[in-house]
Amino acid sequence: MSTRRDFIRVTALGAAVLPLHQTFGLGKLFENKPIVVSTWPNLKANTAAWGVLSKGGRSLDAVEQGGRVVEADPTDTSVGYGGLPDREGRVTLDACIMDDQGNCGSVAFVQGFMHPVSIARMVMEKTPHVMLVGAGAEKFALDNGFKKENLLTPQAEKTWKEWLKKSEYKPDHSIVKPNHDTIGILALDDQGKLSGACTTSGMAFKMHGRVGDSPIIGAGLYVDGDVGAATATGVGEEMIRISGSHTIVELMRQGRTPQEACEEAVKRVIKKHGEKAKDLSVAFLALSKDGVIGAYSTNNVFSYTLTTPDKTNLVIKAPSYFP
Repeated sequence: MSTRRDFIRVTALGAAVLPLHQTFGLGKLFENKPIVVSTWPNLKANTAAWGVLSKGGRSLDAVEQGGRVVEADPTDTSVGYGGLPDREGRVTLDACIMDDQGNCGSVAFVQGFMHPVSIARMVMEKTPHVMLVGAGAEKFALDNGFKKENLLTPQAEKTWKEWLKKSEYKPDHSIVKPNHDTIGILALDDQGKLSGACTTSGMAFKMHGRVGDSPIIGAGLYVDGDVGAATATGVGEEMIRISGSHTIVELMRQGRTPQEACEEAVKRVIKKHGEKAKDLSVAFLALSKDGVIGAYSTNNVFSYTLTTPDKTNLVIKAPSYFP
């Protein structure tokens, strides 16, 4: 299913999977910039982003390119081309992008366009708006040169038809058979500028019209150039309820470390659900303007990918509230 959680394959590709988050990453100040971090084992995303950053490019360009790589990967069942459809068999996509100055763009419930993250950037740069949705976003994409195409792969269609036999919606957040996910990617360029992007096809077999946190500025992604950036992955409704990414950045503004801020956001989700939160996949990833990383999740399945001038595509297991 989701190649980003396939640790065996990741290792075979040459990236180290580090179960001890203390070894690298969390709480460490990476003074040697640039830096890129992304949710899950996103080797391709980080490599694409690093291709921009290592040449002195902008963090905004880097996160867009990282998102586009995953959107175009037919083996990834939770983002873009190859994403599992909703219960009506339609692949619907959400994405957003944001820079250090608070400029942001977003699209939601988009069908037939492979790169919603780039459409979101165009919304940011060519319109006075932040978010376009559905048919309006699709018309905007067509008007600006994006090509409409079928994103439902034969494998995704086969999986959907198998699901139709029972039509039971039981979200599975396990590491073995995940049915939803997101790529959130954060970057700090060598000029000290932060940017972030988030893109997803959302929960598999969701109700037609459902939109999660990924395209919502402040929920799935938030960037403040004076403080830091945060992104989320998992059950989007939970991030929306606590404005998760914005909450983390505001906690950082108040003096919390990125790690402390991520932990507090997860604890707010758990407070609402108690022990039932064990069954919820909720994870946050944060990067401060100074190059410090934080990551935390409800359950013990979340990892993130780190790339710096000294560390290449390290997949690091994040700590969690529940073991």
